Amino acid sequence: MLKQPAAYEQQIAKLREHGCEITDEALCKEILSRVSYYRLSAYFLTFRNKDGTYTQGTDLSKIYRLYEFDRKLRNLIFSVLEELEVYLRAQFSYHHSLKYGADGYRDATNFSARHDHANFIERIGDLVKSAEKLPFVKHHIKTYNGQFPLWVIVELFTFGMLSYFYADMISADQKKLAYGTFNSSVSKVKSWLYCCANLRNICAHSRRLYNSVFTVVPANMPKVDKSSERKLFAALMAARALYPSTEKWNNEFLSAMSALFDEYSDAIILRHIGFPEDWKTIMRK
Repeated sequence: MLKQPAAYEQQIAKLREHGCEITDEALCKEILSRVSYYRLSAYFLTFRNKDGTYTQGTDLSKIYRLYEFDRKLRNLIFSVLEELEVYLRAQFSYHHSLKYGADGYRDATNFSARHDHANFIERIGDLVKSAEKLPFVKHHIKTYNGQFPLWVIVELFTFGMLSYFYADMISADQKKLAYGTFNSSVSKVKSWLYCCANLRNICAHSRRLYNSVFTVVPANMPKVDKSSERKLFAALMAARALYPSTEKWNNEFLSAMSALFDEYSDAIILRHIGFPEDWKTIMRK
């Protein structure tokens, strides 16, 4: 049987019953109305005892600070992944279309044997249908009978589809991009793309980063130990490996993240996101 809904007063009573210290009920009710009990409860996991109660000193203000830290960190990371996504669209479409032509992506022979071309074309059709009211989509439907050059259709690709696109390229094309653009091996690039696609989805759907265990592990990531490989730190190292601008990564992203960590230093524990103490040195490009 499903749990029954509870009024804010009942939710507050339940938090207190578990050992959460609440000094301002009005503020607590406001937080619960904005965030929801269920979403906020995930941030209590760090402080939960085996019997379901919270460790002594667990108060709502600290939990809410963790939530706010996570929200701001997620937004910061999402902006980096957005830039990376645009960069990948540009790189993949340029290299593929220059070799195979504007609509070469519609020819199955321009991909590896493992490529499911029927599914790929179907997914593109779904993307076009869902975006048919966008001006550039309407223009190509009207003017070119629904035909799109790769550098146009790629604007509809999700990060996951970009990862899929690279994974299904012919080996020679993968190598050219891996070594020429990312200065790495094909296997590493495929893994890092998949990892970044997963991180992007977590951020886009407002899922928790703090003290979260990731299901996707980046392959052969130097300076990431076993204890951190399923934490945020490892995923960000994958983004670092693919991100195109050293200057922006170091001077904008790392600086902003460092400032955020300093702002919430009273609430966060670095190991809960897999960050070593010398993370600033390790993460510089």
